[in-house]
Parts: sequence; C-alpha cells; structure tokens
Amino acid sequence: MSGPYKTAAPPVPSVGRVTETLVPPDTRLAVLLRDDLAVWQRLNVTAFLVSGLAARWRGLVGEPYADADGTGYLPVFGRPVMVYEGTREVLAAARERALTRGLDFPVFTADLFATGNDRDNRAAVRAVAGAHLDLVGLAVHAGRSAVDKVLKGSRLHP
Repeated sequence: MSGPYKTAAPPVPSVGRVTETLVPPDTRLAVLLRDDLAVWQRLNVTAFLVSGLAARWRGLVGEPYADADGTGYLPVFGRPVMVYEGTREVLAAARERALTRGLDFPVFTADLFATGNDRDNRAAVRAVAGAHLDLVGLAVHAGRSAVDKVLKGSRLHP
C-alpha cells in the first residue's frame, strides 16, 4: 500500500525501557503542543505526554510529599515541566530532531482524541508512518542544549 498508511504493524522499538538511575540536574522536561488546539486538548495532551516521561525516567519523580498534619501525598516531578507551542511543521521538525539525537519520547496524534483506551491509542499511531503522523504534541527529556535544539522554532506557551 502506498502513502502513509501501512497494512502490517512494524516491530515495536525498544523504547519502553525504564531508567531507574538518578537524573542529572541539568536536564530539562519539555512538552511541545500544536498551537491550534482547544484549551481542554492542550491540558489533556500535556498530562498524557508527561506520563510517558515519568514512566521512562523514574528518576525524574521526587520523594513523596507530606503536610504538617502528616497526611501523605504522591510524589511529582522534581523539576518544572516547560510547555511550548508551535505549528504542525514545528512539531514535525521537532520529531525528526529528537529522532536524530536518539531521544526516546512520547507523542500524541490527532487520532488519539477519538480513541478511549491505550490499545486503540497504540493502534492509531502504529497505522501511520512516522513522517505522516498528525502530531498535536510530543514531550522530551534531555540536556538543556539538546531540548533547545529539538524545540527550535517553538515558543513558550502563553
């Protein structure tokens, strides 16, 4: 079949590995969103993508919290998550630059707004060649310089 759609699923890459090691302090967490998303979509995509970063690099998550009364709360990222926005073209270029740098990263495509579970999400992404994904978001974790290069052309989310 020609075009962006494939009939057979490609092998799943080995990006599902988890790194338990300490994460150097000079790394950055960043989410890049397409600039034409509705507010609810921006929030949904951001939450979805950062869960991928937490699953991949467990060292990003800090220690549990507790208030003065002793009530415990779940741990969160130990550093800020910067959120950026860009055009469809900026997202496609960011995907390519992240791949070129060998980064593991989660993606969110427009097709995922119509699915309701993880299995269908994976199938929707698997059905489209990478260069033809209708990206609405991706997230990266790497050294500051690498993240800045991947996100070239984007701007901080207002």
